[in-house]
Amino acid sequence: MVEDNRFSFRSGISSVNTVLISCYDLGRQPFGLAEPAAWLRRAGFGVRCLDLSVEEIDEAAIRAADLIAFHVPMHTATRMAVALLPRIRQLNQRADLCFYGLYAAVRPGYFGRRGVAHLIAGEFESGLLSLAERIRAGKGSGGMNGSAPAAFLGRQKFLLPDRALLPPLTRYARLRHGDRELVTGYVEASRGCRHLCRHCPVVPVYGGRFRIVDREVVLGDIRQQVAAGARHITFGDPDFFNAPKYSLGIAADLHEQFPGLTYDVTIKVEHLLRHREHISRLRQTGCLFVTTAVESLDDRVLSILDKGHSRSDFLELVRVFEREGLVLSPTFIPFTPWTTLTGYRDLLRTLDGLRLTGHVAPIQLAIRLLVPPGSLLLERPEVRCVIDPVDEEKLVHPWRNPDPRVDQLQRRIEAIVSGGEEESRDRKSVFGEIWKAAAGAGGEVDPAVLDTPEALPAVAVPYLTEPWYC
Repeated sequence: MVEDNRFSFRSGISSVNTVLISCYDLGRQPFGLAEPAAWLRRAGFGVRCLDLSVEEIDEAAIRAADLIAFHVPMHTATRMAVALLPRIRQLNQRADLCFYGLYAAVRPGYFGRRGVAHLIAGEFESGLLSLAERIRAGKGSGGMNGSAPAAFLGRQKFLLPDRALLPPLTRYARLRHGDRELVTGYVEASRGCRHLCRHCPVVPVYGGRFRIVDREVVLGDIRQQVAAGARHITFGDPDFFNAPKYSLGIAADLHEQFPGLTYDVTIKVEHLLRHREHISRLRQTGCLFVTTAVESLDDRVLSILDKGHSRSDFLELVRVFEREGLVLSPTFIPFTPWTTLTGYRDLLRTLDGLRLTGHVAPIQLAIRLLVPPGSLLLERPEVRCVIDPVDEEKLVHPWRNPDPRVDQLQRRIEAIVSGGEEESRDRKSVFGEIWKAAAGAGGEVDPAVLDTPEALPAVAVPYLTEPWYC
């Protein structure tokens, strides 16, 4: 019997003790643990949630588990989970191991050879419940041996996430706005995406489909997080405007119930332009900023990625947001096989000219394109001709820029922005360092050629203290 104030395991295989593990979830209290925990507990299973980004591994819980399931929503989380597998097996030889989430389908044979018998992508709650029931019936062990990931894409009835099993919100990333920091909650109003951007990990699993989380579940989840201290909410939908009428209705309900509560969302450039009449409604209901995946200002790269927008579309969107008085937070993948030193410097100059340097998390200026196994990018001849065979340990197809100076610059900028830059340096100073590194890259341009970047806007730009996106 293993007990503490956040879980209760029961004796005997009939109860199936389950440990749900998150290794990394962008500094957020993981919905990907809280939602399946609600499903499993309602069915009578013992559940322990471990968020290893903010707490130590609970060895007693691992030893007592019959099912150990890792949430793998992104590349970083998946590599961390794989690295943890030997320790898990050392503690527990008998438990069934499962990976669930977007990356569960990336490399099934590789996961299987490391002892992960069950792989569940898509709407994973129903799949996890089915797996736990099979184990309870004595039919779970052995599983699929990592060879055939199960993708559950049917519509399911969501439950109120069980966040009582997780560390408190105060241990996660916060909203920073001027000299204030606000405790931040996290919800999802939808999953999947109707679009097919080739580099996105959502696309191979959902294939252009998306699923709605019931309105009362979303609002109930917001209420319980506000009661736990949240003063700002992040909507984690891949695109908040996949169903704009539905999403705006939730935003209106949120504002009516909690007039002082602020929030942020993620929306595609093309959706923001198509539904620009709704941007003012976002601002009026408490939206502080909108994250949008611009990725590049090079139209050739945008075409290869199938982003659905152009450089000129982004420039137009900036003007729209300026008129509406809402903060736009662009994200980028600035380093690709087609990036040039000239192109990278153009990106910096453009952001500076648009007075957006304070709107961009510094890490966004260092990110390198990921090409994981199964990516739709592999269908493009421009990609196939520049990548190497898959590196299973890193879960990517490696590539090198034809100009080695670009790769050297990427490593230099990654070093500049890593190591807690949000805490120790403001965005203006980090951007200045990046500017100087880009100006002198390759020894071909004197730093004086690039003018000093403009001062940041006087108004403080709100942002989350966890800026990593990969």
